[in-house]
Amino acid sequence: MTERAIDTKTVQISQDNFSILAYLAQPQESGSYPAIVVLQEIFGVNDHIRDVTERIARLGYVAIAPALFQRQAPGFETGYTPEDIEIGRGYAMQTKASELLSDIQAAINYLKTLPNVKKDSFGCIGFCFGGHVAYLAATLPDIKATASFYGAGITTRTPGGGDPTVTRTSEIKGTLYALFGMEDASIPVEQVDEIEAALEKYKIPYRVFRYDGADHGFFCDRRASYNPKVAAEAWEQVKQLFGQLD
Repeated sequence: MTERAIDTKTVQISQDNFSILAYLAQPQESGSYPAIVVLQEIFGVNDHIRDVTERIARLGYVAIAPALFQRQAPGFETGYTPEDIEIGRGYAMQTKASELLSDIQAAINYLKTLPNVKKDSFGCIGFCFGGHVAYLAATLPDIKATASFYGAGITTRTPGGGDPTVTRTSEIKGTLYALFGMEDASIPVEQVDEIEAALEKYKIPYRVFRYDGADHGFFCDRRASYNPKVAAEAWEQVKQLFGQLD
């Protein structure tokens, strides 16, 4: 697959009298492209998330990464030290499912205004905190394909409180791929089983990938847990999934 030259910029998107920043990457060549929403880890829209957004755009998609902590900490991005993790977790705990979904929908609505976006071909991808949020985002009518990487807490909680996110599985509208490392202490195998059982129960088109020897954060090349072999394999699955939008 030939990678495309891309343009990038930070944009402001608004909905319900609230504005958030988002990182936008898109092919330079004119055309009509599916669009992907990229959902951050607890570390904000940092170098890793911008890199993923750009990688997706080079494949031939318009990709956007909204700042999911805009309400808690505008402009926040950080690294991966224990202190950074604690700060990021604190912001994640302050988020609410309804606001996250509103902000993601705002990003989708913004994408719909762009002349190079196919108006019925939207997907999303998320990692860590964003992997959980991606499972929520899969319930939005516009989302046709979702890649959820090591989303912790899907079976035990939802942002802002209420029934666990897994209880909304029946609302998922498109195909969902869930990718987990089997060495991830934050997501016990029993929780992976519960997610797969829910997807099966409600006849959601899905695949669950269980990677032996992979820890939490295996896809992020900025983290000590990065697993290049598993990350490459998972990326091939992402390309296959989003290829369904073309």
